[in-house]
Amino acid sequence: MTTTVPMLSVSDGVATIRLARPDAGNAVDLPTAIALRDAVGAVASASGPVHVVVLRADGRLFCAGGDVRAMAAAPERRAFVAELAGILHETLTALRALPVPVVAVVQGAAAGAGVGLVLASDVVLAADHATFVAAYPGVGLSPDCGVSALLPAAVGARRAALFLLTGTPIDAATALDWGLVTEVCPAPDLDARAGEVVAAIAALPREAVGEAARLLRLAGERPYAVQLADEAATIARLAGGAEAGALLESFAAPAHRPDRPRERPDPGDTP
Repeated sequence: MTTTVPMLSVSDGVATIRLARPDAGNAVDLPTAIALRDAVGAVASASGPVHVVVLRADGRLFCAGGDVRAMAAAPERRAFVAELAGILHETLTALRALPVPVVAVVQGAAAGAGVGLVLASDVVLAADHATFVAAYPGVGLSPDCGVSALLPAAVGARRAALFLLTGTPIDAATALDWGLVTEVCPAPDLDARAGEVVAAIAALPREAVGEAARLLRLAGERPYAVQLADEAATIARLAGGAEAGALLESFAAPAHRPDRPRERPDPGDTP
């Protein structure tokens, strides 16, 4: 039976949020939006350490966007769409505030809000047959879910305008060329490749990669000097912590140093 909620599971430091409405193309209706918000909130308040979040989806499509049928059937469309967008925006804000990297695994088409989920992720792995489309112009709507905010930074202003104003789909190869996705691989290899990337992230010090993800997300939103100040404060704080302290001491231990200092070449030596 198809469920209308994202399924959250946590194992070995990996939190997987799975859109599980395949019969509706994983389109986001109000119950799904609420459940997605709750899943992100549960990750944020998890008692055990989460090293990485993975966004996945069941079925043929990654996410068909907002549920257009639900919008059309709503007695008060303006109120319905305002509530749906509000919950999704709250969710995406919380997702980008998580102190861990977010990896999206896109096994099929992403449209509208689905593109917003892709843009909110730090690493995006896509199957070679995946497609991406704004979808908004086709139903007379404007962008939401942070698409107008994050798309220009990811692909450039001109390409963002072409994508949003024409509603023309792009394939995975184009999405990779534009910078919308991180990597494209054959569909049969997608899960294995996602496992490799997630394992590589999860194996690294949690705070270090989490802070790197946070800094990257903020880089385009504030002045360079502010970013540098945050970098300096963050690296100093980590250096004073137990995790980095142990690694720094291990790296500086005698086993990591040469047996003797390297001799300086005589100035008169010929190269």
